[in-house]
Amino acid sequence: MPSAIFNRSNSRRVCPVKAIAIASLFVCCAHYVSAQDTPLISGGGGFAANTNGGKTTYSPIVEPLVAMPLGPHFLVESRAALEEAWAPNSRNAPGFNHSHFVGLTYLQGDWIVSSHITAVAGSFLMPFETYNERLSPIWIGNFQSAPLTYALGNMSTGVGTGAMVRGSAFSRKKLTTDYTAYFSTLVSNQYFASERSSGGRTNFYLPDKRLEIGFSYNRLLQGTHENFYGTHVWWEPANTAFRFRSEFARGHHAQGYWIEADYRTQAFHGLDSWVGRIEPVFRMNQTFRRDTNFSDGLALVNTQRADFGLDYNLPHNTRVLTSYSRQFASTGNHNIWQTGLVYRFLFPTWKGK
Repeated sequence: MPSAIFNRSNSRRVCPVKAIAIASLFVCCAHYVSAQDTPLISGGGGFAANTNGGKTTYSPIVEPLVAMPLGPHFLVESRAALEEAWAPNSRNAPGFNHSHFVGLTYLQGDWIVSSHITAVAGSFLMPFETYNERLSPIWIGNFQSAPLTYALGNMSTGVGTGAMVRGSAFSRKKLTTDYTAYFSTLVSNQYFASERSSGGRTNFYLPDKRLEIGFSYNRLLQGTHENFYGTHVWWEPANTAFRFRSEFARGHHAQGYWIEADYRTQAFHGLDSWVGRIEPVFRMNQTFRRDTNFSDGLALVNTQRADFGLDYNLPHNTRVLTSYSRQFASTGNHNIWQTGLVYRFLFPTWKGK
């Protein structure tokens, strides 16, 4: 599952030297092929304090994202995670326990065949539901932890290795539809681990209503074959700063949902006023066991969690994220306190023509 400190998919551990070498090679190749299609380095960095059940962890993290166009029809993109973590030792052992992590979240090549077809090959984020692809980057999500249902349909790593095709099925003034279909093979390599599966997602968007409804399917093709189903609803009413997001997922052994709402007022001189930058957030999560087979990555018992957040959007793509969560389960109830500072960056690797 994603880190309990920041929203991100399970990254695969990679030797730091290899990660830097891979990134440098791609940038050099992109520079050689076309100096006009300038690669971009984006991503986010931040620092978080997470207190879960009385245990606190402090963690700085950087998640760089590289997008390197190779002419008008090809693109190489990748995201990495570099994280340090410190946690206080027990009372009998003063000091801090330290760990670090460097890994690639995904690494894929895109071939833009037409406005309706993009072919993808490599290691990609599972396109099941919306959280994994859209909200897992630390600079996007409103909460620092993932929903309780994240593991359903996203397999053990949240990443597939293989091929994917996606694009717009059709686009009209009243309705647009897009699709995604993929196949992932079994890879036991520690750098690009994935499971054998196939599936897809279809989204329907109503521009006038600013409403999106989507359906996801995933079929695990190794071990005990299982089906996973999901649906999501996103709504952002026009001329407001209100957002509603939700997902429901169901597997053979468990099911669950999450709903999230956030709002920023424009009543006091717009969103850039000190009041307009305040963003209260609420998310409700619940998971339900259907049997005692625990192969899906969800909690061993029925669990529910209410997340209350208060974020502040500073200028220059900087956000302060604070939240309090209360989790309820038959194995015990506990509180989760999280505070973080996140900065979004974006710049070209060199000056384009």
